[in-house]
Amino acid sequence: MSRLSIIIPALDEAAGIAEALAALAPLRGRGAEVIVVDGGSRDETVEAARPRADVVITAPRGRGSQMNAGAAAAHGGVLLFLHADTRLPPNADRLIVDALGRSRPAWGRFDVTISGRSPLLPIVAAMMNWRSRRTGIATGDQAMFMTRAAFAQTGGFPDIALMEDIVMSRRLKAIAPPACLGARVTTSGRRWDHDGVLRTIFMMWRLRLAFFLGAEPARLARQYGYGVRDA
Repeated sequence: MSRLSIIIPALDEAAGIAEALAALAPLRGRGAEVIVVDGGSRDETVEAARPRADVVITAPRGRGSQMNAGAAAAHGGVLLFLHADTRLPPNADRLIVDALGRSRPAWGRFDVTISGRSPLLPIVAAMMNWRSRRTGIATGDQAMFMTRAAFAQTGGFPDIALMEDIVMSRRLKAIAPPACLGARVTTSGRRWDHDGVLRTIFMMWRLRLAFFLGAEPARLARQYGYGVRDA
């Protein structure tokens, strides 16, 4: 199997990027490449990332834009897109190799656990995992991975302000069904803790429905809290 390139889009993640990259050190020791793509951070994200990653680059703000830039800079034949607040299982590289070595999969994702204070978060995670298995749609929190050939065939992530993972999943599904790995990544529940679980669930379903009905992603992103920052 080709080399694994781990691509992390980041924006103002100075408080946690060092820990995130330290968690990937064992995978780097086994040959994985780690690329951080900064979207214009105003804090020390870039400085904190440089000594702990193989490549640190900048790209226009937006996960789709940043992940595409990371893929362009990657040397690996397998691409793993990882949020800065998500942690992989220790043997993630081997699990990905096994999954992509099967007959059909060209891409896949992990099940997810959400860390946080609310006792409802395990239920939320279970529903996310169930829905993903039923629909073949992955979210960025589930650490999507794919062959470079599949990435190229889709044309990469759409350069939209929100829902880039949903659109990419649809494109990849047209190539092959995903490998849905039962091993779990752990993602931060900071938004759930801050906004409340029920309110966050309602907001996410409302935004997703609006997107399916044709709403402009930039407008949805502002509602989600990804609005353009003041200069």
